Amino acid sequence: MIKVSVKWQKELFRDVEIDTSLPPYVFKGQLFELTGVPPERQKIMVKGGILKDDADWSTVGVKEGQKLMMMGTADEIVKAPEKGPVFIEDLPEDEQVLAVGHSAGLFNLGNTCYMNSTLQCLHSVPELKSALIKYSNAGRTDVDPTSHMLTIATRDLFSELDRSVKAVAPMQFWMVLRKKYPQFGQLQNSTFMQQDAEECWTQLLYTLSQSLKSAGSIEIPDAVKDLFGIDLVSRIHCQESGEESLEAESVYSLKCHISQEVNHLSEGLKHGLKSEIDKVSPSLGRSAIFIRESRINSLPRYLTIQFVRFFWKRESNQKAKILRKVDYPLELDVLDLCSDDLRKQLEGPRLLLRNEEGKKLGLKPKEKASDSADKDVKMSDAEGTSTGSEAQSSVAPQEDSPSSDKETQMTGIYDLVAVLTHKGRSADSGHYVAWVKQESGKWIEYDDDNPIAQREEDILKLSGGGDWHMAYICMYKARVVPK
Repeated sequence: MIKVSVKWQKELFRDVEIDTSLPPYVFKGQLFELTGVPPERQKIMVKGGILKDDADWSTVGVKEGQKLMMMGTADEIVKAPEKGPVFIEDLPEDEQVLAVGHSAGLFNLGNTCYMNSTLQCLHSVPELKSALIKYSNAGRTDVDPTSHMLTIATRDLFSELDRSVKAVAPMQFWMVLRKKYPQFGQLQNSTFMQQDAEECWTQLLYTLSQSLKSAGSIEIPDAVKDLFGIDLVSRIHCQESGEESLEAESVYSLKCHISQEVNHLSEGLKHGLKSEIDKVSPSLGRSAIFIRESRINSLPRYLTIQFVRFFWKRESNQKAKILRKVDYPLELDVLDLCSDDLRKQLEGPRLLLRNEEGKKLGLKPKEKASDSADKDVKMSDAEGTSTGSEAQSSVAPQEDSPSSDKETQMTGIYDLVAVLTHKGRSADSGHYVAWVKQESGKWIEYDDDNPIAQREEDILKLSGGGDWHMAYICMYKARVVPK
């Protein structure tokens, strides 16, 4: 790591750090953040001519304290000419994006589309941004330094995306991410390797969970768990010995397993909640096959689903991809995946939701078969009971919870708000893109620094079956009712 000065027009930027282990286009990304000059327009004068993106720093000969000169013009915000009313569909793509309201795109820093798409999806969660805003810059002893730095970098990048109308270079975030998780800094032929978006998503959420939870704030008891955490209860039984036990665990996503029998998300989720495991049977005194059947015991505000498309292919010794088409809905009902206790809790809120939606259509409120008094008792039970302390925070969030401004009840019904797709045949190559629903109800495709307005019907065409973009991660937002 060396420090240099960079002269650009009338400005002089001092102590700009160069990581000589990384290619020069990374340094250009840093200069873009300082000057607003896109990397492709930068001409940096060094010994022997103009600095190339793939040059070897050892042969360039840049020294500590050296002054470099850069030429290039920064992006300017062009004001649209005044004109009469125009329909959004008639605007150019870039103007359509601005019209529906969006955050900025993210520059690809060298096979970082996996990171950019992850960030765009998570950035669409306003409750997560609110929790991050409350996170302090002050160093803390209860969180390791790199986790603290990554949380700060996430917060600052999300804020920059909200302020900017042009693409942002996520340089600081990327540098901290590689420091925290070195696998994302793997190089091949001096170029950063493509990484798995699901791994990036999981690692980032884990880090944010630890940092926000460790903050010990009364206002933010456990923001990530409250927003994304799914409590599962599993029945583990052995048909051979008759042994049976119950286990509980918390996860941040459900898996949609893909096989020849799976054509729809609901089928893949049921496959993902049932599996065979090989474990020692105390009664048999040897290993035996146990069946693990899981059910959801508490629901999150945002339900994340991963399509298990990648698997290890022994013949080629690399990850291969399942291209099979698996349809998914805009509206997802997970009642069939819930435990009996949770289903009872959802009865009252689901009836309330159906009546509210029916009222908009001019329909009469629905009644339960039981008498009114019995219904009131059941609804009270549904609103007030839980399967444990963790479940209570998910079904009826406490006041000041990041998941809601007021107390609400889960219904088990979710609306699709983001899709992260992968295009290509291998996890180690191809391209990741985020498709995010805006507050306006319109959809934006975030292809790195190029946001494009999309129609809702096009989102359902990302289900696979060919070489087009196909859903790898879907994020659904809970449809809730007041308590």
